[in-house]
Amino acid sequence: MATNDPHAAHGLPAPDVKLAQCFLAVDDHDKALAFYRDVLGMEVRGDVGFEGMRWVTVGSPLQPDVEIVLEPPAADPDISPADRETIAALLAKGVLRGVNFTTADCDALYSRVEASGADVLQAPTDQPYGVRDCAFRDPAGNMLRFMQRRD
Repeated sequence: MATNDPHAAHGLPAPDVKLAQCFLAVDDHDKALAFYRDVLGMEVRGDVGFEGMRWVTVGSPLQPDVEIVLEPPAADPDISPADRETIAALLAKGVLRGVNFTTADCDALYSRVEASGADVLQAPTDQPYGVRDCAFRDPAGNMLRFMQRRD
């Protein structure tokens, strides 16, 4: 019997793996918090300070088991000063990776986020791969894409 499970050929059960957290670098936690909480409607699940740094954990009320950790750029204590400067420069340019979200109403979400003054990268657009999406930058410059599946 054919299966799409690559582990089945080895007689192993498929691993139980799910996404729990992803990390985004932010250079101003108060601005990031206002954006993710007040504009996107995320709930704050944690706000921890340690050795002069801050980590804020947010998540959608619709996904209680998935979190986004807003962390300081180059939070790794073992990173070199040169690498820390490079990461800060890349964050300032907005070229670090971002997060893709789904939404039930791309146009309504676009209107809300645009009204907040966020940097618009793409107005709602019907894509050939079956979604309508839009994109913004958060206050730190991370790209956020919001996708609505089309029926």
